[in-house]
Amino acid sequence: MFIIMSALMAVLTFFFVILIFTYFRRRQSLDIFHRLRRHYDKDSDRRAKKSDLLQSGYQYIKRASTPLAALNLVKQLEFKLKQAGIPLMGGEFIVIVSLTTIFGAVFIYMVSLNINLLLLTLFGLPLFAWMWVKVKIDKRKQAFTEQLGDCLTTVANALRAGYSFQQAMDVVAQEMEPPMSTEFARVTADVAMGVNLETALDQMNHRVKSSDFELVVTAVLIQREVGGNLAQILDTISDTINERIRMKREIHALTAQGRFSAWVLLILPFVVAGFCYVFNYDQFMMLFEEETGRIAMMVACVLEVLGYFVIQKIVDIEL
Repeated sequence: MFIIMSALMAVLTFFFVILIFTYFRRRQSLDIFHRLRRHYDKDSDRRAKKSDLLQSGYQYIKRASTPLAALNLVKQLEFKLKQAGIPLMGGEFIVIVSLTTIFGAVFIYMVSLNINLLLLTLFGLPLFAWMWVKVKIDKRKQAFTEQLGDCLTTVANALRAGYSFQQAMDVVAQEMEPPMSTEFARVTADVAMGVNLETALDQMNHRVKSSDFELVVTAVLIQREVGGNLAQILDTISDTINERIRMKREIHALTAQGRFSAWVLLILPFVVAGFCYVFNYDQFMMLFEEETGRIAMMVACVLEVLGYFVIQKIVDIEL
């Protein structure tokens, strides 16, 4: 049993290291790289040297994910990964999560011999991976919005200095931090490959899903059609965006008590349940052994979740 557990732990560690290696290997990838990846020369790929175990594992993940590349679901997942700034193809992400889930579930079952924990692991690990992607998307979107005001100021100053708009985008891609620099680098790469600027900006707007950046794209497209002082327009939009950011931060501070109340409402019943379990075990178990107690627990759980979402809706103020 100990040998089997050790082997499973070694396999899990191997796939975790492969995940980290793949992530950093793709860190600097651009859209054109993702589009051309599926048309690589198979003969030259077979001849590539696989000098170490990590490289061999990476090649295995690439081969295993190739049949999944054409699926519509994988393409949608790949777009989400781009939004999250995770440098993985959709098929590679599915292969890594699937292998980690299978070996993780087998390891949990070998340790606990509990079928319920096995099922929980099979459903829980993919759910955790998807939640991680969603959190990365939200954080990246927030970071993009925070950088947008400075980005517009940089572009406006570059335009006043005599740069073209495309050259100003190059300045942003070189001088600013991710995710702003990464997104503008993708736009620059798309334009260099023959995509017109309007389409490239629209694709960027679709990726970042920012109402503030949508104003910028609209202003740039209108200016290219009818003319005007783009630097002045960008300065005005920058001031508006900075004011909105300031208001959002102020609202975030004013609603902190409400958000804290929601978390207290959600966590406090579990704290009280633990206290009752330790100091009044017999009465606490009546909630699970008696029919009336189970009904009360179900109603309480529903009301707890409902109260949490109601409070979150109240304190979530859209600008």
